[in-house]
Amino acid sequence: MLQRRRRLEQDVELSGVLQRRVDDLAVLVEWAGQGEDVVAELTRGLDELDEQVQAGEIKKMLGGEHDQRNAILTIHPGAGGTESQDWAEMLLRMYVRWIERRGFKRELIDLQPGDEAGIKSATMLIAGDYAYGLLSAEAGVHRLVRISPFDQAARRHTSFASVFVWPELPDDVDIQIEEKDLRIDTFRSSGAGGQHVNVTDSAVRITHLPTGIVVSCQNERSQHRNRDAAMKVLKSRLFDLRLKEQEAKLAKLGGEKKEIGFGSQIRSYVLHPYQLVKDHRTKMEVGDVARVLDGDIDGFIKTYLMQKASGTLGQPGAADED
Repeated sequence: MLQRRRRLEQDVELSGVLQRRVDDLAVLVEWAGQGEDVVAELTRGLDELDEQVQAGEIKKMLGGEHDQRNAILTIHPGAGGTESQDWAEMLLRMYVRWIERRGFKRELIDLQPGDEAGIKSATMLIAGDYAYGLLSAEAGVHRLVRISPFDQAARRHTSFASVFVWPELPDDVDIQIEEKDLRIDTFRSSGAGGQHVNVTDSAVRITHLPTGIVVSCQNERSQHRNRDAAMKVLKSRLFDLRLKEQEAKLAKLGGEKKEIGFGSQIRSYVLHPYQLVKDHRTKMEVGDVARVLDGDIDGFIKTYLMQKASGTLGQPGAADED
């Protein structure tokens, strides 16, 4: 209730700020009509108002129960060995750059390096207002088309990687996890982390036997802290599983076909034979692939959220032929 009250107070405050800015601009328009030289000030005020309106618009679209929470993001490469593992690492960098642009904080929970290059998996905790609501737009399969740097024949390759996003849950969320349902394994960290990390079995892998969900953490020096971090991820994934089961039951009762969230291709990044990033749900296209891969994905996120809110969002699916 306190969190809901805080969000409502923020909405009321934003409404007041926008109204005051509109009133100030109305005065400037009146002065301009009387011949006053206020064009520069009026232009600047309109630009600032536009930015505030857009920020408030996105915030209002993020009204889900957990949209305002921190996010847990996991990246897995698809089939294809080194190619897909390298693509997964490129996606990880893209989200790290987006996090930095946003001023959010991040904590790398788990990172499994690839055999030759790239990564086998990565899990991050992203802390910031509405991190989950924003990043939920990124969940799905991402496709890369390029000339492979690992192919001596310089052939074109297509790689896939999956992005999963869950909200970080507060401690009071009712998710019961029985110790008897867990298999906990410890192992030596496989990544960089200093002498202590690499010579002790501090990394933790937890398997939830009833569901088969496996989570691991090897970022911390302490086995106890790694276990706590892994349990946090497990709790979020079990909560997400519960929600999906409830949605499936409602869809069955209502006879409505629901969108498949994971395993559906949502976006393609083409580096050859042309440069293009295309979102297959919103049909948004950007020609500057390097800028997108450097973390400039807010346009894709905003367009997705606006179309979802208006009910015009398309279904993810097969990519267009190149």
